Amino acid sequence: MVDPDGPTPVYVQIADIIQQRIEAGELQPNRPIPSELALQQEFGVARGTARRAVELLRERGLVFTVPQRGTFVTDQR
Repeated sequence: MVDPDGPTPVYVQIADIIQQRIEAGELQPNRPIPSELALQQEFGVARGTARRAVELLRERGLVFTVPQRGTFVTDQR
């Protein structure tokens, strides 16, 4: 999964994993990605790390956040 001792920051590794899931079709357009809490539990990271991963996905244009609703996969069509 993630390598906390590797040269790549953990939040980047998590963002890369979520990006792979989006590209593989595991996470569909306009459907939510796992919550920050779910990411914390799945990868064993702190909330700030999970938050940075989601922020990076937003910067990459792969997801968008709707306040009070969650973060969703962008429709890439």
